[in-house]
Amino acid sequence: MDFAISEEHEFFRSTVRDAVDRLIRPRIKEIDETNEFPTELWKEFAALGYLGLRHPEKYGGMEADTVTSMIFYEELARGSCGFAMSVTMQILMGTYFVGRFGSDAIKERVLIPAIRGEKIGTICFTEDQSGSDLGGTRTSAVEKDDGWVLNGRKMWITNGPVCDFCTVLATVDPKLGMKGLSFFLVEKGSKGFSTGQKLDKLGSRGSVTGELLFDNVWVPKENLLGEGPGGGVQYATDILNEVRVMTALNACAIANEAMSDARGYALEREAFGKPIARYQLIRAKFAEHWAWYEAARLYAYQAAWMIQEGQDCQHQCMLAKMFATEMCQKSVDEATRIYGGNSFAMEYAQQRFFRDARFLLFGGGCHEVLKNALGAAYLRKGSS
Repeated sequence: MDFAISEEHEFFRSTVRDAVDRLIRPRIKEIDETNEFPTELWKEFAALGYLGLRHPEKYGGMEADTVTSMIFYEELARGSCGFAMSVTMQILMGTYFVGRFGSDAIKERVLIPAIRGEKIGTICFTEDQSGSDLGGTRTSAVEKDDGWVLNGRKMWITNGPVCDFCTVLATVDPKLGMKGLSFFLVEKGSKGFSTGQKLDKLGSRGSVTGELLFDNVWVPKENLLGEGPGGGVQYATDILNEVRVMTALNACAIANEAMSDARGYALEREAFGKPIARYQLIRAKFAEHWAWYEAARLYAYQAAWMIQEGQDCQHQCMLAKMFATEMCQKSVDEATRIYGGNSFAMEYAQQRFFRDARFLLFGGGCHEVLKNALGAAYLRKGSS
């Protein structure tokens, strides 16, 4: 077993880290406070080629492997969680089905401009009554006039208020449940397609999030992204595996940023005549974080490697996401305790880490749903 990161991977990490330090970190406070989509920052990252990270070189992409992509997601989250969510939506989910199933014309019209940063994309899973329960999707797709007519309402859509195109999960037959689900490409300007309310979120601010409405939206036949009506759901697991590992590494990054910040504070803050870092109870917080952080990060990269190798790893990806995000909650909580009352002041970064960490609990499947599925799998066949 060899989990060593290659020299190429480490070089890539260093280039991304430099970009994050130069371009994102000076703007973190502004992005968080304004909760506006950072257009100029978006253009700067697009110019570096990162929006094409996963796509073939012939479309302007980098054609990176899974581990390389996960390194990027982890480093990006060291900066603004909100900006990281917008970028990963574009790279990982917003363009996934377009890149995999879109026609040459669609790729020319949608994918290539998205890689250049000229168009913004998103994916639409969630509805008011169905988040993790994809089988409860109510948005409908009815075949008509050599195309499809979509009706429905999607909520909690990252990049929704600013998107130029979206991949929409809809049912071609509600009676079929999961087997009736397909993905459709809807582009800005389509009659009946509009944006609804923009959400004012607790954390992950700057990743503008909101509601998308579909009122008799007609899309051409070629905009069905998959292998026939009802064939879309079989590919959802592939993208969700990557989303869960990405979320796990986002959690690792936020947890470590919070504790690294708290380390500097503990070394300087004095109580009873000495720095609080010299007290055993404070040191114990750092020791526990270090252990759980290293375990979570190792597990996440193992899951990334399994995806890259084409192994069946749905449960490993779920476990990695659940473990890392719960670790993150614990670490940011302990970091605020190290800061004490000062963590409650908006001038310190700890309050942002605390807010951003909460967002990670829900993306990629809430933990109550994940635990139910994992517990059933464990009872069915054991942990191996």
